[in-house]
Amino acid sequence: MLDGKRVLITGGTGSLGQALTRRLMTGEAGLPESVTVFSRDEAKQHYMRLDFMHRKSATDEVIFENSQQRLRFRIGDVRDFPSLARVLKDADVVFGAAALKQVPSCEYFPWEATRTNIEGAANMVRAISELDLPVETVVGISTDKACKPVNVMGMTKAIQERVFIDGNLHHPSTRFICARYGNVLASRGSVVPLFLEQIARGGPVTITTADMTRFLLTLDDAVDTILEAVKSASPGDTYIPRCRSALMTDLAAYLIGDRDIETIVTGIRPGEKIHEILISDEEATRTVVGPEGYFAVRAMLPELAGPVDAPALAGEYSSASNLMSSAELASFLETKIPTAVAQQAVA
Repeated sequence: MLDGKRVLITGGTGSLGQALTRRLMTGEAGLPESVTVFSRDEAKQHYMRLDFMHRKSATDEVIFENSQQRLRFRIGDVRDFPSLARVLKDADVVFGAAALKQVPSCEYFPWEATRTNIEGAANMVRAISELDLPVETVVGISTDKACKPVNVMGMTKAIQERVFIDGNLHHPSTRFICARYGNVLASRGSVVPLFLEQIARGGPVTITTADMTRFLLTLDDAVDTILEAVKSASPGDTYIPRCRSALMTDLAAYLIGDRDIETIVTGIRPGEKIHEILISDEEATRTVVGPEGYFAVRAMLPELAGPVDAPALAGEYSSASNLMSSAELASFLETKIPTAVAQQAVA
């Protein structure tokens, strides 16, 4: 489906962006003509470039050498309309992964989150619409925190979803869709690396509240969701994976194992939820069963609303439901968690 396409990944130097780039470069979804990573972090771009070129170090001429290859890098910011418009002119398929997503940071800098998460999406829709760019598909990368949001990060991502979906009305020749998923295991800033670091120091392991639950999936699961959306979603759809959830106390206990390490409860951080929700009660009425392993939430706008003969859910899809037992969680982590982390966890 991406064979011969010019692909753009905004925020491509983040955990998801790098995993997506790696998968696209294998050609499993069709070999793109080019994959362009667009972000404002020159250091991350430099080290990402060296990683893909299998080099440990290089001088500046490596940028020119890399510009002749399939994987390309562009410095810019989704907040800046001209720089975003320039890079969109050469794109067929766009993955919108640029975001401020660290929950407490967004609480303390809400306007910065608004500029990146909302204005960045609006700039993309505006550029494609006003310049009549021949972009075929835009995938907005969202989060479970956008559903019934209680924090700035979730609020801005919820509006970002609506901005992308509304884009279908402004430029009907471009398909604007979204992919929404939950907590990514072992990604930068997630709870697994934090727990492992605390364990390595001898503890204590900090739990915000004893009844906290989270959906669990890997970066590859997240990429699978995004690629399935590109393959199957109708304009305005939001694709959501069916994923398992667990108590954070059970996750900590698995990582600690039989080591004598204390666990303490510290209280909820600013803007944090006890349970995450991927589909709300209101969305459940317009949710259908998608391809195996996925739900598709139809757009609220009547111009885009697809048929919902029988809703796939009777109520909200919450991490508090269908929790894994301790044994199920152990089996899940041994299968899903990256090998290096799993080895460290059970050492």
